Amino acid sequence: MRIRTLLIANRGEIAIRIARAAAELSIRTVAVFSEDDAQSLHIRKVDEAHPLRGKGPAAYLDSEQLLAVARAANCDALHPGYGFLSENAAFARRCAEEGLKFVGPQADVLDLFGNKVHARSFAIDQDVPVLPGTSQATSREEAEAFLASLGDGGAMMIKALAGGGGRGMRAVYHAEDLAEAYTRSQSEARTAFGFDSVYVEQLIRRARHIEVQVVGDGQGNVIHLWERECTLQRRHQKIVEVAPAPHLPRRVRERILSAALRLAQAVSYASLGTFEFLLDAERLDEDAPFYFIEANPRLQVEHTVTEELTGIDLVKTQLRLAEGRSLAEVGLSGGLVEPAGFSLQARINMETLDAGGGARPTGGTITAFEPPLGPGVRVDTFAYQGYTPSPRFDPLLAKLIVHVPSGAYADVLARAYRALCEFRIEGIQTNISFLQNLLHHQDVIAHRIDTNFVEEHIQELLSSNGDAHQKLYFDHGKKEVHNDQEPQSWHIHGMEGTQPIITPHRGTVVSLDVSVGDVVQARQQVAVVEAMKMEFVVQAATGGIVRGVAVAVGDTLADEQPLLFIEPVDSDVLKQEPVDVVDLDTIPAALQEVQARHDAVRDEFRPDAVERRRRSGQRTVRENIADLCDPDSFIEYGSLALAAQRRRRSEEELIKVSPADGLVTGIGNVNGALFSDEQSRCMVLAYDYTVFAGTQGFMNHKKIDRLLSLAQQWRLPIFLFAEGGGGRPGDTDWP
Repeated sequence: MRIRTLLIANRGEIAIRIARAAAELSIRTVAVFSEDDAQSLHIRKVDEAHPLRGKGPAAYLDSEQLLAVARAANCDALHPGYGFLSENAAFARRCAEEGLKFVGPQADVLDLFGNKVHARSFAIDQDVPVLPGTSQATSREEAEAFLASLGDGGAMMIKALAGGGGRGMRAVYHAEDLAEAYTRSQSEARTAFGFDSVYVEQLIRRARHIEVQVVGDGQGNVIHLWERECTLQRRHQKIVEVAPAPHLPRRVRERILSAALRLAQAVSYASLGTFEFLLDAERLDEDAPFYFIEANPRLQVEHTVTEELTGIDLVKTQLRLAEGRSLAEVGLSGGLVEPAGFSLQARINMETLDAGGGARPTGGTITAFEPPLGPGVRVDTFAYQGYTPSPRFDPLLAKLIVHVPSGAYADVLARAYRALCEFRIEGIQTNISFLQNLLHHQDVIAHRIDTNFVEEHIQELLSSNGDAHQKLYFDHGKKEVHNDQEPQSWHIHGMEGTQPIITPHRGTVVSLDVSVGDVVQARQQVAVVEAMKMEFVVQAATGGIVRGVAVAVGDTLADEQPLLFIEPVDSDVLKQEPVDVVDLDTIPAALQEVQARHDAVRDEFRPDAVERRRRSGQRTVRENIADLCDPDSFIEYGSLALAAQRRRRSEEELIKVSPADGLVTGIGNVNGALFSDEQSRCMVLAYDYTVFAGTQGFMNHKKIDRLLSLAQQWRLPIFLFAEGGGGRPGDTDWP
């Protein structure tokens, strides 16, 4: 199948990268853009651009809206780029249903590697080592038990079960820190991936992060294009990537490459993918152990490093493979010669770093943008003079990629450093001076690094300002430029005698934990702000009474914007019983929890289950009931029942996998327009095939017994939807 028109379901620099590769293959390109992204350069690099309803990432995550654009533009293929929907198996299947070729791995491969626990189990099955950890969605109690099992000095990492990119990750070194880390990991995962389950792994305190680029054609042919090292990170976010990994023992490299190929071949991998591993930085002999941590079944941000090292255009390769070509047909058969030299990528972000290593997003309008040029220098970006980036998106502004043919690692660092000195960006703050300090650090040059290097050396890396480095360009001075996209509410003032609580970062309000009239203690949590793909807890600097709230959940924040205003109160007064101020519009937390439990059983909160029914051409059990009963007449019984499996599953997991214990029951009216309410009333029993294949569990037996008893007592007719698989052997909670 030849691709003729390609929808690029992404934005920014990666959308431009894909558009360029497609153009060189004579493929017509179509872009999309959200309401707040209409000035992004990617929409000028394509043949056609369509607006999306909505702002921020949500617009690019609206799969049905993207598919509607694809239909309108007569696209026959869709490239998801990275992030957004690139690893969404349900979306890949919807593309297939619409006759669109999804440029990426098979949907079942996305399913496998999209669940990190399943990927761990799969690696074990393929005899690839993994770190000790849990093998299922893990409750807080299970996480506490795992940390305790590691003994004194043990540490662990909490990770999101779905997704990646550093979202939903927290390191835990002490038991007393676990509860907060667990809550933040769950919340970040829920926001990023719509799924808040987490698992835990033992933490290697001093690790090197190595990943392998693989390419497969889905016909059983898989090769690797060598490895990249991503050890230089800040808060689990990669900032510098290099290929090949410097000072990596040959035998260790061969074993890691072999493990990656083994995993890819076992699924007959198609398209591009990256398999990621950790090494103990304190042990680098030829027999040093390594551990598989995850696979990213998509195009990576750092694919550029491999491109410059090997000379292979990975995006073109991806598009050709999507047309059904084999590796041989795209020129990747046979043995590959080990490439010479080094390549390196530095991520230029719109951010500054604080003394603790935390990143603060920046904003504004770019008044000057002059990227470096010269042999072995490449810049992938969507920035231009006059552009005001939306604060709702990732802070990545540009990627600087350099290559040197020599085998001296210091040479590639020197070229990257000089290119940063030539990079002129004005009007918006970036991390360029930080990157310059990093690449100049003697331990980085000697490659004495691990994944904690940035946090442990942050004072040194921030000690020099930009003036300590040469500016190899004309600097005409920076001008103050007003940013019309910035929210203006931070100019407000609180009541006389109050003090503002300031946001720690530019970002988005995730939660507000206090209201006007609340009494707060010093260092009490009052809000949570999401920035740089992480959540930050905002604490009250002083005790007092909340007298004003200046923001709402979902608001986008600027630097130093007040969140709320507190009237300081003496500690003796705070000890007194506070006077409750009741907001009658506020839903109590307990009621919110009940509502969330009821929501969890509804179809709109179970997209994966609904998708499975759609693939088989069937409706859900709730759709059947809604079609049978008169509107708003069905009263459900026992919707919060769960499978009797608490001895082997956590309650959190049971809520997700066993809503209503697989049996939807209740009373409704049928043909109420023709008969009286009493005459039209009926009993409904409907097995849900998406829950354990509709098998009969202990709790749904109890529901049936109760409903049949009522039906007999009230002489009600019974409607039975009997799709199911017989008895269920997995229940354990017998009386």
